[in-house]
Amino acid sequence: MGHSLKRTIAERAEALGFDAVRFASADAPDGMGPALDAFLGQGREGDMGWLKDTAERRKSPRALWRDVRSIILLGMNYGGPDDPLKALENTSHGAVSIYAKRPDYHEVIKGKLKQLAGQIHALAGGDVKVFVDTAPVMEKPLAAKAGLGWQGKHTNLVSRDFGSWLFLGCIFTTADIEADAPEIDHCGACRRCLDACPTKAFTAPYEIDARRCVSYLTIEHKGHIAREFRAAMGNRIYGCDDCLAVCPWNKFAQASHETKLAIRPETDDPPLAEILALDDAAFRERFRRTPIKRGGRDRLVRNALIAAGNSADASLVPHVEALIDDASPLVRAMAAWALQRLDPAKSDMLRAERLAAETDTAVRAEWQETEGALVP
Repeated sequence: MGHSLKRTIAERAEALGFDAVRFASADAPDGMGPALDAFLGQGREGDMGWLKDTAERRKSPRALWRDVRSIILLGMNYGGPDDPLKALENTSHGAVSIYAKRPDYHEVIKGKLKQLAGQIHALAGGDVKVFVDTAPVMEKPLAAKAGLGWQGKHTNLVSRDFGSWLFLGCIFTTADIEADAPEIDHCGACRRCLDACPTKAFTAPYEIDARRCVSYLTIEHKGHIAREFRAAMGNRIYGCDDCLAVCPWNKFAQASHETKLAIRPETDDPPLAEILALDDAAFRERFRRTPIKRGGRDRLVRNALIAAGNSADASLVPHVEALIDDASPLVRAMAAWALQRLDPAKSDMLRAERLAAETDTAVRAEWQETEGALVP
């Protein structure tokens, strides 16, 4: 009955568009709690206060739901048709992480999980709950425990069948379902992911300081981005795929066939000039129902200004200059920085005037910092 149930669930999952399914017990994976404590104890979560707020519930599935007995881990392939690193060569466009070029995966996957959970309830009885990323669930360690893949040295899940590109979701159930064997670590001596990080966010294999990660800086970080990271960000305006893209296991990766996750043209590495021209209403319209909308217009334009400053594209100067009086201090500060990078003479000419008019301390510091030299 156990094998028959698992086979039926896997068939139903495949019919709904999932590419991988494995099963785990509700016991916490070995080392998961201590690893989280060490990460939080060093403040590496940065602005992601919700990680600390929900830490105790994250340490064990049963801390989140006392009655859970089995967990179904599901993966949906989101591989793209091209190498994501190619986008870094087109510096007048903003590079967007492959996952964010698609409709919001939370909505797509959660709907499918609910359908599957209903079928599992009918097949096996018991109660069910579904989770996708936003809940306090440590999906990657659980997925490794279930045999869906293993956590690579970049801390992300790697699959022998799909490389780096799996969205994860899970179904908790009170039913008893036989667990699968965990996947072993196949990274060996390889350190391509560690060496590829543009901001040196990996403090050691399997350890990351989120505060240095481009994905964190461009998506989660609410404040001004420190100077030490700006040049290294290049034209990455939302997320970063570098450590994922260089993994040798991507030789088995394939393009996603899920039509509900098709890449959208408005998010597919857009021209920086278009992003710099967005007001809040235009931003919301362009990025509705995509992951990008969550961060808001000001942060995206902040990121695009850093990309503009790194682009050496003089045609962007008018777009940058137009943002010097923007309502957002985040935007004004990066406009000052980008203008100095693209047109130092114009920046010098405007400096005294802008310092006299500026009331925000951080923005004033940007104008003062650029004085006399082009600062990286």
